[in-house]
Amino acid sequence: QVQLVESGGGLVQAGGSLRLSCAASGLTFSSYGMEMGWFRQTPGKEREFVTALRWTGSTYYAGSVEGRFTISRDNAKNTVYLQMNSLKPEDTAVYYCAARSRWDVSYTDTHSYDYWGQGTQVTVSS
Repeated sequence: QVQLVESGGGLVQAGGSLRLSCAASGLTFSSYGMEMGWFRQTPGKEREFVTALRWTGSTYYAGSVEGRFTISRDNAKNTVYLQMNSLKPEDTAVYYCAARSRWDVSYTDTHSYDYWGQGTQVTVSS
């Protein structure tokens, strides 16, 4: 049974940093074909793409977080991280990690991900 568990959310002032973690069981992030994503959602809005990490090590970012956020993984711990720097109030959202084993559909497509974590709240105060 696949399980993704996020942690690391919280309250931070604008300009601050947070690191989110997503620990997986039942799958291996570095396995051939696996792709990991971070998404975020605010009330009343659709879940939006933040970043993705392919099994090859390739990374992809939404324009709104490029240069501020970094996705990485620790293969030994089977954990993916999202380092968030220079946080802005508009980054406030529930952040979800997700995993999929396909890449024929854009990594931004939420419907293409097979597994999701429960989400962790990130609040950035101004």
